[in-house]
Amino acid sequence: MSAKRPAAVVVLAAGEGTRMKSKTPKVLHEICGRSLVGHVAAAARELQPEHLVVVVGHAREQVVAHLAETDPATRTAVQEEQNGTGHAVRMGLEELAKGRAVDGTVIVVCGDTPLLTGATLQALAATHSADGNAVTVLTAEVPDATGYGRIVRDAAGAVTAIVEHKDATESQRAIREINSGVFAFDGQLLADALGKVRTDNSQGEEYLTDVLGILREAGHRVGASVAADHHEIAGINNRLQLAEARRILNDRLLREAMLSGVTVVDPASTFIDVTVTFEPDAVVLPGTQLLGATHIAADAEVGPNTRLKDTTVGAGARVDNTVAVSAEVGEGATVGPYAYLRPGTRLGTKAKAGTYVEMKNATIGEGTKVPHLSYVGDATIGDYTNIGAASVFVNYDGKDKHHTTIGSHCRTGSDNMFVAPVTVGDGAYTAAGSVITKDVPPGSLAVARGQQRNIEGWVARKRPGSAAAKAAQSAAPEKESPAGES
Repeated sequence: MSAKRPAAVVVLAAGEGTRMKSKTPKVLHEICGRSLVGHVAAAARELQPEHLVVVVGHAREQVVAHLAETDPATRTAVQEEQNGTGHAVRMGLEELAKGRAVDGTVIVVCGDTPLLTGATLQALAATHSADGNAVTVLTAEVPDATGYGRIVRDAAGAVTAIVEHKDATESQRAIREINSGVFAFDGQLLADALGKVRTDNSQGEEYLTDVLGILREAGHRVGASVAADHHEIAGINNRLQLAEARRILNDRLLREAMLSGVTVVDPASTFIDVTVTFEPDAVVLPGTQLLGATHIAADAEVGPNTRLKDTTVGAGARVDNTVAVSAEVGEGATVGPYAYLRPGTRLGTKAKAGTYVEMKNATIGEGTKVPHLSYVGDATIGDYTNIGAASVFVNYDGKDKHHTTIGSHCRTGSDNMFVAPVTVGDGAYTAAGSVITKDVPPGSLAVARGQQRNIEGWVARKRPGSAAAKAAQSAAPEKESPAGES
């Protein structure tokens, strides 16, 4: 069942959300890599509406700036005062039509329902079109309907009323089908009915639900579309509900990944964003977070206890106990354990960033190894080079960053300092303990350290009676007795 492309989707995002107890507007709180309103907008975009308008109010500057960054094609309408959902929709229509009725289907959604899917909205639009309704309500059957508005239907299945819990009879309270706050309207009928909504209620507000009664009294049909999963209609009002929604959405994302061929060893301890992508036969081990535009290629293994953001992991690579941000890990490369790849790091095919290695803005060639205890910053290293343990690329002079270049097939000693800008040519070696401040020609051995000098007897003279002095005395070879002595 399909439906014509909607004329518009109106997202209601003007509320303050005081129960979040946060300086951040409610609709800008994030789960799984997207804001609440961002999730709703993404679902709405699957309908390919002619227009998408978000009605903003509280902290609108922040919300508008966020939308301009994440979905620049979105239009915004301002609800200066929060005078009810009907008033908010009216503001949205006025922005879209500039005083003229919108011709076609208008879908209204709430900006705090991040679990709502495009498929459910498509089913709503299709039902609305197929049944010829003036308005179609998205509903859901829930285990416990306490506190929700009940959907009352007639024998033909048409919706006759939405009855709030406090006003419901005992028989109505037994109904488990509830109102989601999401609707599909005939645009022209909606605009006309909104002009008839009254404010003679306890809140003095324009209620969108009053439109249903107005249209029904005018002889139009009000129908419903039931969501397959009642979690989809859940609105977020506090941090507890935010966490519950995150768990549900994360489980949904992991399920999709596993069904597409990804091994997730422990879903309970694995967290991913909606923008993460995988290839079949990728493996994700426990305690792993995959964030942003991260991509895990086929046969790659990530984790345990790893956090990757905006990072690409090549086919067959292994990333263990690692934090990486805006990095590229080449095919068959190995990272960790306990490595930190900062932005601009690019590991070539079968390269290695080993234990307690930190890299930043560094390009590491094919087969090159930085095995352990090193910092590589602002550097280019060629192919099949080995960087000795405890090496530091000294890239910052207190004012500016400088670059180090090390060629291919080099062998650098342990405890080296490369003071940038400096270049080590192809096939060169550097001695352990060297501080390299000058360029090293290809095929050379660079030795940059003082000569060792041993001062015998220093401990006995300077630390007499100490444990070290006693140990040294015990270790000293016995001197031969002079001739003739016994």
